[in-house]
Amino acid sequence: MARQRDQAGGRLTVQPEPGRPGVDDPAERRVEEPPKDSGYGRSPYERDRARVLHSAAFRRLATKTQVHTAGTDDFLRTRLTHSLEVAQIAREMGARLGCDPDVVDTAGLAHDLGHPPFGHNGEAALDQLAAACGGFEGNAQTLRVLTRLEAKVLGPDGSSAGLNLTRASLDAVAKYPWPRRPGQRKFGVYADDRPVFDWLRTGGPGGDRCCLEAQVMDWADDVAYSVHDVEDGIHGGYVTLHPLLTDPDERAALCADVAATYSGESPADLGEVLVDLLADPVLAPLAGYDGSHRAQAALKATTSVLTGRFVSAAVAATQERFGVGPHRRYAADLVVPRSIRARCALLKGIALRYVLRRPGARGRYERQREVIADLVAVLADRAPDALDPVFAPLWRAAPDDAARLRVVVDQVASLTDPAAVAWHTRLVGGTPVGDLPKLG
Repeated sequence: MARQRDQAGGRLTVQPEPGRPGVDDPAERRVEEPPKDSGYGRSPYERDRARVLHSAAFRRLATKTQVHTAGTDDFLRTRLTHSLEVAQIAREMGARLGCDPDVVDTAGLAHDLGHPPFGHNGEAALDQLAAACGGFEGNAQTLRVLTRLEAKVLGPDGSSAGLNLTRASLDAVAKYPWPRRPGQRKFGVYADDRPVFDWLRTGGPGGDRCCLEAQVMDWADDVAYSVHDVEDGIHGGYVTLHPLLTDPDERAALCADVAATYSGESPADLGEVLVDLLADPVLAPLAGYDGSHRAQAALKATTSVLTGRFVSAAVAATQERFGVGPHRRYAADLVVPRSIRARCALLKGIALRYVLRRPGARGRYERQREVIADLVAVLADRAPDALDPVFAPLWRAAPDDAARLRVVVDQVASLTDPAAVAWHTRLVGGTPVGDLPKLG
């Protein structure tokens, strides 16, 4: 049974669900499952959302680093809270455009499931260590988690089909729908996951184009990252607008960072946008933040207004170009005005310059990379005995050294920040991680 809202009154009604989806149907699952009758009549996409929400990989995000090291402050965001915020923003934005809200919600919840311990720093370390098996990328790892590593559904041959999500939901997670290419840092599929990737892209236009739901999720990710990480930085005392308001050289340095990392705009063009952004009255509460209840309320109001502006601008521009919709899959592309993208990129640059690159951060990042490198080395040496019961059989079944290395990398990537520290202490003896959070 499928649920549907009455267009006049918004009432929820139950309609018969069609037969088994066709080979290019967005609701098709790669492994056929017997019909489920829970008495609730959930749609296939509602089931997808529930599968991600109840997965072990999703729970692990609670102690995986977002920007600040997970566990260092009760206020700061983790990958889990970030994913919940991305899902909420994506759901509302997608609903306004006419996307299936559960598809974009699922994409938001799932988009970071493949991220390893220690955030992008751990990702970069694993990419170097996994060179012999095709490298490592968080988005490609997310696809692997959803379609292979997470335990939910088995295929006819007894192998894992992961969560066995629908084609539409998997495609909505694929914001980099291509394999690794020379000169490109981001990609969305490893070579040995190509069969399931080709399956999920069936029915699309081909090429590198993302479906609308993936574009909505990607913009929601950018919005949440830019706005909320600046909020965390201000609350933590790492970010202040004073240098940007008073020092032209500091503004120029920020714009250079953003042009090199987050934006295709020139530093000069970004400088003009930055002047407008800093003059915006909505940022006034960010100056002189003292952590009081009044200051926190004002800070939250600022993040709410910025989020609303970034979302509304994209919705309005998309509807202006493609009509009011509803729009799904490949019927439209998300349109984000250049000035809005630039503002978002500048906020991301503020978090980069004043949080990620703050004094003392480099030494901590080096210690994190040591933990990752030590774990890959010791697990490769002691596998399969040192691996979890999920990964040991995969290592034994691997056909060659590259495939065995991939299993070791999968194991390390699955660990939370504190679990990586604990495994390092247990397997290596001692820990070089200094101020990283400990189990307790």
